[in-house]
Amino acid sequence: MSAGSWISSRLALWLMALAFGAAVLALAPGEAQNGRTAVVLHMDGAIGPATVDYFSRELESARERDAAVIVIRMDTPGGLVTSMREIIREILASPVPIITYVAPSGARAASAGTYIVYASHVAAMAPGTHLGAATPVQLGGGGLPFGRDDKEDKDEDGEDQPRRPANASEAKAMEDSVAYIISLAELRDRNVEWAEKAVRQAATLSSAGAIKENVIDFVADSIEDVLDQADGMQVSAGGREIVLETRGIAIEHVEPDWRTRLLSAITNPNVALILMMIGIYGLIFEFLNPGALYPGTIGAISLLIGLYALAALPVNIAGVGLIVLGLALMVAEAFAPSFGVLGIGGVVAFVLGATILVEPGIPGFEIAWQVVAVVTVTSIALTALIAHLAFSSHRRKIETGEHWMIGAKATVQDWDAGKGGGQGHVFVHGERWQAVSGAPLEKGQQVRITGIDGLTVTVEPHEAETT
Repeated sequence: MSAGSWISSRLALWLMALAFGAAVLALAPGEAQNGRTAVVLHMDGAIGPATVDYFSRELESARERDAAVIVIRMDTPGGLVTSMREIIREILASPVPIITYVAPSGARAASAGTYIVYASHVAAMAPGTHLGAATPVQLGGGGLPFGRDDKEDKDEDGEDQPRRPANASEAKAMEDSVAYIISLAELRDRNVEWAEKAVRQAATLSSAGAIKENVIDFVADSIEDVLDQADGMQVSAGGREIVLETRGIAIEHVEPDWRTRLLSAITNPNVALILMMIGIYGLIFEFLNPGALYPGTIGAISLLIGLYALAALPVNIAGVGLIVLGLALMVAEAFAPSFGVLGIGGVVAFVLGATILVEPGIPGFEIAWQVVAVVTVTSIALTALIAHLAFSSHRRKIETGEHWMIGAKATVQDWDAGKGGGQGHVFVHGERWQAVSGAPLEKGQQVRITGIDGLTVTVEPHEAETT
């Protein structure tokens, strides 16, 4: 092949490669005018510390990559107020526009989810979804809400009326929640009256009702439809006005990773409770059987994870105190058996603490009675076992120390007859002891130990037993 032909072939290959690369870039899906993407985050289940961690990390990542918009695909029954407020603070400070999309059909944005919808730059819902019921849970948990019956909550025409708090604490929580959601509604130019109604009366709306009441911006069938309808909308994000250019841009779904799923699992108060029990009993077994290693290692890890979970949750201090007291009493029962008194007291304290550990009614963060029942039965069973062993040990003959030697049979190894019977050495329990006796003995004779003084035992002929 001539030099000219070789150069022509190489040039042709380079041109073909360049053309192929250009074609790939031209046909790349989701190519937008600005080349940016829409990051879709999946916020499913109860909103808690794990949700905050996931949202904060992905929001920062999207900002660094200059994403065009973030879409929160939401389906939540609610969650912790503290976690909700952290997420909303992130949304309000975000330089990247955020769209909240309640989906798929059948999903909901209840309680804390309603606040997040109101805080978002753009709000959308899929057909067949709903939102609302944003009353603070501590106001509605247990018994009749606010201590009032249904008749007191209706006017003369039978219309629902806002419920009045039963005390100053409930009134503060109610007014704070109302003011918070109203401020979000005013910030995003959404329905203020219905926002207040969602808090005071736990009102709800379907997707069709939400668009009618100016709670959301539009109803969409899919993420693509959300981006198409949001295109051209003007929002304020990061202190500047932004016109959304979202039609046809690339979509990147970011699912919660293993870290988020793990954090979500361990911050479930039921799991935290079980981990603490595993930790305590693991350490007990390790202390009772030094060198076993596995119980102590597993117990220490479980206990630390359980304590971390409780630290991340807004728990009742009295509940934590009762749980710690219960665990301490159960540990004391294992090391200083009280025939069940300490153990039963520990079980009672533990159950009471678990019952009031978390405020009732918080979606996804309730203590399941099944878990409390299993932990209680297990604790009672172990306490009964420890008490049984204590009773058995109390009735059993002592087999250690001086009392163990009294009455034991021994064999004379050597004997020096003298005044009063003489002295010598006897073999008992694999040991050679110095011995004295009031009767003369012979080598190889069987004797019985009747007393012990330091390192010398007193013996007598074994036949003396049978007289």
